[in-house]
Amino acid sequence: MVLVTGVDACGSGWVAVTLTPSGASVAVAATLGALPLAGITGIDMPLGLPADGWRTADLLARRALGRRGCCVFAIPPRAVWARDSYAEANRCCRELTGRGLSAQAWGLRGKLLEADGFRRQAACRLCEVHPELSFAELAGAPLAETKHSPAGRARRRALLAGAGVPLPASVPGAAEDDLLDAAAVAWSARRIAAGTARVLPDPPAQRGDDGREIAIRY
Repeated sequence: MVLVTGVDACGSGWVAVTLTPSGASVAVAATLGALPLAGITGIDMPLGLPADGWRTADLLARRALGRRGCCVFAIPPRAVWARDSYAEANRCCRELTGRGLSAQAWGLRGKLLEADGFRRQAACRLCEVHPELSFAELAGAPLAETKHSPAGRARRRALLAGAGVPLPASVPGAAEDDLLDAAAVAWSARRIAAGTARVLPDPPAQRGDDGREIAIRY
């Protein structure tokens, strides 16, 4: 049986949910390298930066989620992320793509670059997963409730429990919504291992500037 794990960023760094025959185990660490990752690991963070233009996977994910598509950030070329400030990055993004960079996307910079570096030397197979796509697949449609509301968190927890992914009520160092997202990513990692995961785009055609595919699986 292939070990599968889902990872999401959290206040303390990263939270990982690993699915085992006896349930789910949770780990929190300051860096990706400090997590016990093996087998197939899904991560809720963009993997693969284009040399120019925008990522097709992000556009398709936004379309698939409808009104919930606002939670998928458009990720621009690597040159934008090399800038030291949001103002510089936004200006570079407009010069390269004709559009600006959202402040929310810029907020991912530290974790995005960490994941980008980790992917190059990871012992596990690292795959990009968006948890809202995972939850939409679990529910049969995109969820109406945001994960930031009590009702939204309860709905997500119930979906995971129904899929055989029970979770503790809380984990030190990680907010509940981050824990739920990591678990949803783990559920998709299990589908990746089984060869049943959906992929955007299908087949993956776009490549990052490192030659690796840019695709979101769920």
